[in-house]
Amino acid sequence: MSATPEPNGTAGALDVLVVDDDFMVARVHRAFVERVRPFRVVGVASTGEQAVTAVDELRPDLVLLDLYLPDVFGLDVIPRLRAAGHDCDVMVISAAREADTVRGAVRHGVVDYLLKPFEFEDLRSRLERYAIQRGRLLTTVVRSQADVDRVLSGGSGPASGGLPKGMSVETADLVERALRDTDGTLSATECATLTGVSRVSARRYLEHFHSTGSADVALRYGVAGRPERRYSWRA
Repeated sequence: MSATPEPNGTAGALDVLVVDDDFMVARVHRAFVERVRPFRVVGVASTGEQAVTAVDELRPDLVLLDLYLPDVFGLDVIPRLRAAGHDCDVMVISAAREADTVRGAVRHGVVDYLLKPFEFEDLRSRLERYAIQRGRLLTTVVRSQADVDRVLSGGSGPASGGLPKGMSVETADLVERALRDTDGTLSATECATLTGVSRVSARRYLEHFHSTGSADVALRYGVAGRPERRYSWRA
C-alpha cells in the first residue's frame, strides 16, 4: 500500500483510494482519477487487507475497488468496512461480468460498476455523476416525498436541465430527441448529421447525457484505429 501526502485543508476535495493488485493498472487508474476535479488519490492498495488498513488510516470518500484480489474477493471487503464503521462509498472497477457478481455488488450498495477495460471518459463521467449525487445527498433538505424521490433517482429535473456553461437547452433537446428516436445506437458523427450541429458539439452533448446518467455508451471496435463511442438513450 502507498499513500500520497496531500496538503491539509484542501477545500472540496474528494479523496479516493485505488485498490488493484496490478500496479500498472493501479497507476493508470490513479492518473485517470487525478485528471478529474475535485478528486484526488490519497492511496493505493493491492490486497483486501491493505484496502481495509488504508481506509482506517486515510478515511477516503470513495474506494475504487477491483474484485480479483490475491487474498479475498473484492466484494468481501465491503462488509468489513461497514463493520468497522466506515461509510466511504465504493465503486467497483473489474473485469468480472457474471450477473451474480453484479447483483452482489448492487446488494452491497456500490455507487457504480465499471467494466475493464475502459477509456478515461468512461471513468470521468462516472466520477462526475458521483460527485453531483454526493453533493445532492449532503445538501438536500427533505420537505416532501418529491425531495426524497429526487435524491433516490439521482436526478434534479429534466435531462436537459442544469446544463453546463456554454450549452443550450435547444441543442440539448435536439440531441436528446435524436437519441430517443434512434433504433439502436448513435455515434457523434451520426448525431451531428441528424441534428445539424457540429460533430464536436454533438459529442459534447452526448457526453453530458452520459455523465448525468441519461444515456449509455458502448465501444465499437473496428478493423483499425481507436474504438468508436456509440450512445443510446437510457430507458
